[in-house]
Amino acid sequence: MKVLLINGSPHENGCTYTALNEVATTLKKNEIETEILYLGKTPLNDCIACGKCFETGSCVFDDLVNETAQRLSEIDGIIVGSPVYYAGPTGRVTSFLDRLFYSSSKKLAGKPGACVVSCRRGGASASFDRLNKYFTIAKMPVVSSQYWNQVHGRTPEDVLKDEEGLQIMRTLGENMAWLLKSIEAGKNTGISLPEYEKPITTNFIK
Repeated sequence: MKVLLINGSPHENGCTYTALNEVATTLKKNEIETEILYLGKTPLNDCIACGKCFETGSCVFDDLVNETAQRLSEIDGIIVGSPVYYAGPTGRVTSFLDRLFYSSSKKLAGKPGACVVSCRRGGASASFDRLNKYFTIAKMPVVSSQYWNQVHGRTPEDVLKDEEGLQIMRTLGENMAWLLKSIEAGKNTGISLPEYEKPITTNFIK
């Protein structure tokens, strides 16, 4: 089993990484393979709603989004990390997720998801709420912890002093590992993913 942890911060080894690494350490203790995917600093295209992914199965912009989408079959769970920018996640991570989820939501259904946010002081709950919506729209079970998944600090050294935040990360790791093992045990006894109805979309303007 493998969990992909997505680092949406421009700082590869900053506060967001510190939080994700705490989760990854706990997952490894539970014999879950991990990979931290750094989104980098180069620009990522936004979704332009062209709909080409419905025709081709991949995004029209051939970059890290398509590379990740092609690997989703080997990924069993996803954790997204972001710093807080003006009470929201970074534009980089939302551009990445908008395109990944829009083009590959069928590949994500049933895979547990969680998010982690890092802030100096405020805005964490609003960012946390925004990121969780990707999972709920994509039919992904959302993994909880013992509080909102957030750490506080201006630097990685500050985050390492946030004892409650680090414990929240470890609890998240334990819950993700438990859910992945439970899903695997279910599959081994013949329990498969739910059979979903064809989506119904309702417009409120007639």
